[in-house]
Amino acid sequence: MSRAKVPAAAVRAVCLALPGVTERPSHGAPTWFVGNKRAFVTCWSDGHHDHTFPHLWCAAPPGAQEELIETEPVRFFRPPYVGGRGWIGVRLDCGVDWDEIAEVCREAYRAVAPQRLVAELDGG
Repeated sequence: MSRAKVPAAAVRAVCLALPGVTERPSHGAPTWFVGNKRAFVTCWSDGHHDHTFPHLWCAAPPGAQEELIETEPVRFFRPPYVGGRGWIGVRLDCGVDWDEIAEVCREAYRAVAPQRLVAELDGG
């Protein structure tokens, strides 16, 4: 497996384990959707536009984008297009903690999933 494919494979395993998730390309990048409608994570293994490093775009709860960028600006950034909706950019080229990436993906899911699927995720 090429180095560029490793981030997508790792993110895929996390996202497809969540209830009601589908995957399809969006703008040429693997993207995960809740119920085949609402995107919550996009993986740019080879970078995108000015961000030439591997990274994710992830939905986020209100306020998370500002907090993460302020506290960890080397790892988190405001992505183009979706940043205005509060999404976060997550670098995958600097000391990646895959447990943390999994949690970021789960939080992204929670930010867009209907309550019944969030309850299923939580075992209820």
